Amino acid sequence: MKEPYREGGARHPGPESWRQRRETRAQALTGVHIGTEIEPRNNILRDADDVRYADDFVMGFQNRTEAEQFLKALRERLQKFGLALHPDKTRLIEFGRYAASNRARRKEGKPETFNFLGFTHRCATRRKDGYFTVGRQTIAKRLASKLKLVRAELMRRRHEPVRKLGEWLGAVVRGYLNYHAVPGNKRSLEAFIKEVARAWLHALRRRSQRHRMTWERLWKLVTRWFPKPRILHPYPTVRFYAIHPK
Repeated sequence: MKEPYREGGARHPGPESWRQRRETRAQALTGVHIGTEIEPRNNILRDADDVRYADDFVMGFQNRTEAEQFLKALRERLQKFGLALHPDKTRLIEFGRYAASNRARRKEGKPETFNFLGFTHRCATRRKDGYFTVGRQTIAKRLASKLKLVRAELMRRRHEPVRKLGEWLGAVVRGYLNYHAVPGNKRSLEAFIKEVARAWLHALRRRSQRHRMTWERLWKLVTRWFPKPRILHPYPTVRFYAIHPK
């Protein structure tokens, strides 16, 4: 008997082909997205916000009752297609502008966080005015996984010319920044660059027992080849108002 099919946030129990499973899941999620069969009489989706990428999505509601109604309707909708929500990726949490104060009043600790599209999202405040904002930080496991790959490749290529290694590592860091350089994530960017530099130093020292590579000499190479950690993406509200001006 084959193991249950898993991809993204849905699980399929049957031994169908990959194309059939994909089409079935797409039909189910499309129906969910437009809300045509999720109790339209109750207007559950009237004030809801959603962010969706492929078959991963986050829904936002004003109150818990609406969220619970939607979650129940979503499970019923997916069951019609033999699908089920992933138990480890589906959560109902309190999140938003008043989550911290409400939970503090109930003595429940800090608001919960959630992972989405490579970032851990948390309730935060802006330094300049203390207003609420969504803090985003690279998922720790994803950061560690990326560094592990870089270290392994560096050890494999450690005997290549320094210039060639510098160009390659510069491209790796640049690609990482192009995706992860969002507001509030600069500390993770700096940590990534520093760990890549340490891995490079370790690889160069393993070239020979008579190495003369010091951290000071390596940092000159880092300054030459690595881009500086800086935020490349605006806040989501900036992009929203650019597309939908007042």
